[in-house]
Amino acid sequence: MDDVRQHDADARVAAAAADDAPPARGKGRAFIALFLVLGALGLWGVTTWLQTRGTEATDDAFIDGHISQVSAQIGGRVSAILVQDNAVVAAGQVLLRIDPRDYQVRLEQAQAQADQAAAELTQARGTLAVRLTDVGQADANIREAQATLQQAEQDLARYRAINPRAITRQTIDSATAAQRTAQARLDASRHAAAGTRAQIQVAQAQIASAEAALHTAQANVNNAKLQLSYTGVGAPAAGRVTRRTVEVGNYINPGQALLAIVQPGLWVTANFKETQLTHMCPGQPVTIRVDAFPDADLTGHVDSLQTGTGAIFATLPTENATGNYVKVVQRLPVKILFDGDAAKHLLLAPGMSASPRVNVGKCAN
Repeated sequence: MDDVRQHDADARVAAAAADDAPPARGKGRAFIALFLVLGALGLWGVTTWLQTRGTEATDDAFIDGHISQVSAQIGGRVSAILVQDNAVVAAGQVLLRIDPRDYQVRLEQAQAQADQAAAELTQARGTLAVRLTDVGQADANIREAQATLQQAEQDLARYRAINPRAITRQTIDSATAAQRTAQARLDASRHAAAGTRAQIQVAQAQIASAEAALHTAQANVNNAKLQLSYTGVGAPAAGRVTRRTVEVGNYINPGQALLAIVQPGLWVTANFKETQLTHMCPGQPVTIRVDAFPDADLTGHVDSLQTGTGAIFATLPTENATGNYVKVVQRLPVKILFDGDAAKHLLLAPGMSASPRVNVGKCAN
């Protein structure tokens, strides 16, 4: 009986020892695991601190570029679209055409008016030539009248010098009348010459008026040709076609946005907090991560910092002189240019998200 009791006691002791052993080993493993996790976190923190010290980063950044809005300079109905969506085009390439028939008719009308003005100028110049001829004839008439008057005056003087009893009164009266007639003809010739010269001034004024009319008509022709040339809407710059909102048959108005051209040469616009700009300046190297291409290794440099925060150029800028004031950290746009050709081989587009990191420890200036 005592042996049985002793065996039960030994069994209970062994069971108790067995129950106490696993928790001790489990606590040891948990302590080791916690130590390893804390060590890994510490190593990660130190590595991150070493990598990020002396840098400023932001995720409030995006790809930016020059976007040219294409619009028509004249109104009309679209007769043809010569490019597809997202097509690459060259500067000056015709993108679409407007029905040219109305503008062709206007050009023909302007050309007809120019031809009429040219004919009127030719007629005015011919009239001037005739008036110049008339002046020559008038001058000849004056010289003829002067010679006749001189002859009549000489005859009258000769008759008056003769003894009155040797010549009849009728002869003297006839010579006097001839002298007066010659004088009247000379006066008339002079008046006629003056009138002819006045007509020359009129003809010259008509020529000047006809020349002005011709210049106006030619200007109308040039304007009509220019308007006709606008029926072909060209690309203002090389790039890629995007956001096309026009179709064949649409009637468009001058200045209406038809499509856009995204020009090559993109950059990153990063909105850094004003507290991050203390040591930032142009020329500093930048590492860039684009969300669309997370594995791409892109580098660049700070090109410039905008002179003014984004809030100051907003459509409705904040008014801090009234009401309660709450200080808000402002952001300043920073332009970052890509280095190398890596970015050119990626399908980047304005508006894509980016995350630049600027090394503010190095400054080129």
